[in-house]
Amino acid sequence: MADITTDVLVIGTGPAGSATAALLASYGVETLVVNRYRWLANTPRAHITNQRTMEVLRDLGTEVEAEAMLHCAPQHLMGNNVFCVSLAGEELGRMQSWGTSPESKARHLRASPCEMNDLPQTFMEPILFKTACSKGAQSRMSTEYVSHVQDGDGVITTCRDRLTGKDFTVRSKYLVGADGGNSLVAEHAGLPFEGKMGVGGSMNILFRADLSRYVAHRPSVLYWIMQPGADVGGIGMGLVRMVRPWNEWLIVWGYDINQPAPVVDEAMATQVARQLVGVPDLEIDLISANTWTVNNCFATHMQSGRVFIMGDAAHRHPPSNGLGSNTSIQDAFNLAWKLAAVLKGQATPKLLDSYSVERAPVARQIVTRANQSIAEFGPIFEALGMDGGVDHDRIEASMAARCDATPEGEVQRAALRKAIDFKVYEFDCHGVEMNQRYTSGAVVSDGTTAPVGENMELYYHPTTTPGARLPHAWVYDRAGGKHSTLDLSGKGKFTLLTGIGGEGWVKAAETVGKTLGLPIRTVTIGPRADYEDHVGDWHRVREIRDGGCLLIRPDHHVAWRNQTASATAEADLTRALRQILGH
Repeated sequence: MADITTDVLVIGTGPAGSATAALLASYGVETLVVNRYRWLANTPRAHITNQRTMEVLRDLGTEVEAEAMLHCAPQHLMGNNVFCVSLAGEELGRMQSWGTSPESKARHLRASPCEMNDLPQTFMEPILFKTACSKGAQSRMSTEYVSHVQDGDGVITTCRDRLTGKDFTVRSKYLVGADGGNSLVAEHAGLPFEGKMGVGGSMNILFRADLSRYVAHRPSVLYWIMQPGADVGGIGMGLVRMVRPWNEWLIVWGYDINQPAPVVDEAMATQVARQLVGVPDLEIDLISANTWTVNNCFATHMQSGRVFIMGDAAHRHPPSNGLGSNTSIQDAFNLAWKLAAVLKGQATPKLLDSYSVERAPVARQIVTRANQSIAEFGPIFEALGMDGGVDHDRIEASMAARCDATPEGEVQRAALRKAIDFKVYEFDCHGVEMNQRYTSGAVVSDGTTAPVGENMELYYHPTTTPGARLPHAWVYDRAGGKHSTLDLSGKGKFTLLTGIGGEGWVKAAETVGKTLGLPIRTVTIGPRADYEDHVGDWHRVREIRDGGCLLIRPDHHVAWRNQTASATAEADLTRALRQILGH
């Protein structure tokens, strides 16, 4: 007999675990989330928060989105990605990043009702954890996962109360391992991984100092220090990251992964800060220091029976591109509605097989992209002459040569500009963030192929092809209120979108929903309908006729579509939903 019984047990309260608990609780699922520590994140590890993640927070409630925006550094403070010899020293170049250039800003505004921002994990985790608890999830801190065993009806997990040292058991129908890059859940579940852990060594130095005189005129999240002797192992150079503008900072500095990790004391931290800031007598208020490893590893399968992994447990990579917590929260958005549908009897367990099919390719993609971004610093090093050896005099002479009024100097200046511009693949990779398209049993093809637009990594290309995220467009209610199409879907329910002439789909959704025990929200967009497309943005992205329909999953992805009205709407919709739900 287990000590505690619940529907879903979540191990870990990081972005993945807390988001999963919050979503499940909002769907009415009995959930217990545990954390081996006494509280949440104590360092601001993850921070870049992209539009897709903000859409998940918005789906949890506009108040959740608003709280994130209250605590974040807004987008306009993120964008001057600076390359310099030191903060106080010579600037080598900069690029407008994170959607702040005029062209990229326009694409971001078109793509989503939400704004990307910089929200350190020390703020994100409490927001998600509080949301989970306030919506009904149970939580236990200082509670450590020990082991689990599965049977035909569920999972029995042994946990340890770290305050008393006593073990207890939890009986759940499903177990979610969101327990980080050294996941015991993944290890005990025997899940397969590709890649390698520990390919580089880095340390974080978190400190306070008012550096506004060096940075406020060129606001950015990241200041890359290019100086002879500056090294950060796998990341490629010294990095000074803004945590709070402009008085809290995180320095990333490297060490040899083949040697023991260094002990970072106040003297060492101060010396490193002075070198990268470029102020010999700088005084810092050291908050903390820790070491970590650069990883290049991902799960090729994220499910073993009733056990699932997500977040850093499944994709382990450097912070390049800012994809870590974003992908973790989106893992949660994918899995939570599926667990809820199965637990409520609306779907069969076959639906859960689609989680790994859909998310494991994303894990591979973002780990590959993050590690590739590290290598793409190479052309900057080459342009500055920092790519060969540690001859500091030679490097300084090479860096100075770019100022020469010579053909060689002109070539070097052009090469440096081109190399910095190429870092758009790390610092403004909108397509990687927004173009995720699924192919699985939880998506019903309509026989079309998703269009491949120009540079799918850099640019988001909206489409309603089944498997793609529902495109955002503003539509208007009869009182003039403005709503995103994403606001009309989600929140744990399937949604059917149609237009003038789609009355048959609306009736079919009501009938089929009752038959399957699955509430389906219906929305008609058109003149004098539920919502009106005054600007025509919805017409431009919907890719169906007025009388056609789109069936949208609770995670905003298109599950199925029909281009036109149908005389057999009820049978068509029934067939699609039964396939999606695994019946």
